Amino acid sequence: MKQRTRTVLVTLAVLAGLGAAAGGATIAFGLYNVSARAGHLPPTYWALHTTYRNAVDLYSGHPETPAPDLDDPALIELGARHFETACAMCHAVPGRDRTATILGMNPVPPHITEAVGSWSPEELHWILYEGVKMSGMPQWPSQRGDDVWAGVAYLRAIQKGEVTPERQAELTALAESGGPEGAAWCASCHGGVVRHVPRLDIFEADYIEAALFAYREGRRESGIMQHAASELAPDQLRALAEWFAEAEVPLPRDEPGEAPAHDPETLALGERLARAGSDDVPTCTACHGPGPRDLEGLGGEALQGDFPPLAGQDEAYLVTQLRLWRDGVRGGTEAYNLMRVAAQDLEKADIEALAAWYASLEPGRGGTVEAPDAASATGGHDGPGPNPLRQPADH
Repeated sequence: MKQRTRTVLVTLAVLAGLGAAAGGATIAFGLYNVSARAGHLPPTYWALHTTYRNAVDLYSGHPETPAPDLDDPALIELGARHFETACAMCHAVPGRDRTATILGMNPVPPHITEAVGSWSPEELHWILYEGVKMSGMPQWPSQRGDDVWAGVAYLRAIQKGEVTPERQAELTALAESGGPEGAAWCASCHGGVVRHVPRLDIFEADYIEAALFAYREGRRESGIMQHAASELAPDQLRALAEWFAEAEVPLPRDEPGEAPAHDPETLALGERLARAGSDDVPTCTACHGPGPRDLEGLGGEALQGDFPPLAGQDEAYLVTQLRLWRDGVRGGTEAYNLMRVAAQDLEKADIEALAAWYASLEPGRGGTVEAPDAASATGGHDGPGPNPLRQPADH
């Protein structure tokens, strides 16, 4: 019996050694043909795809950020516009074919009408956020998981057959802007999408430019905006910032009946919170308006662009940003630590009330109560020279 056991063990050891030697030789001498033209054997395709499906099923679970209303037309449009520039080159879109080059990939990226399959929203979110190893499918370019839902909303609309070729063209159409290069593309969201994206015409140019550089450098998180900012050359950003700060961009959200109605109690709570400060944090209105922003003791005019005016800003966007500040995710200009302290104790109802109140106000920047000698100290940014809100590495 002992001899038989010993024989079995020796045999297993020899087989293991031969297997290791064969594997080592395959790696060392390049015996496995990695040519995309050669492809995989059918059993290999089966093993890889089965592993992929089972892994998604195992790991997708419940995303940290719960799903919003995935039937929201504005969310679907936002996802469609992002997909058009970030994903369509591989997966195409309804009414468009993949190119010959994409069809030469191995594995071939499936057409989006096939790729959506029967995946659940949570599974789609996981695939978009995590990506898939050795398939050409990248991970989401940000740690934020909430803006992935825009892509999921668009893919769900495709699943349900709602995105025809004609509808796809409507969702991603660009209007003439008359602005600098890239303006029409940017304005398709910041002027075309009626919710979830900020109005740029009430921001100062310095703030917009600093935000774009923060997205480019990864100091501010958003997979959608980090991709968008990386599509633009650095020398385009100032001209775009100035144009959006001054241009009268068409805003469908301003059409009668578009603004959501809120009960007076919610708006009253929002105003009370906005006008309440503490020894550690100034009031919201002192930095963000409405009306003159009194920044005395905070740098006066020098910090005007660090604290953007919020009157008339998009409500859904404000809710998201306040939540990101509270959760310690949001970054940006050098003043971000003050906002993290200001938002850290906000409850969900507080965030919704603040956003509702600011969104209900007439859009406007207001003035800034200038601190003594602040203009001479920094000069704001009315003339040529570096933008004081940008990090030194950005200049």
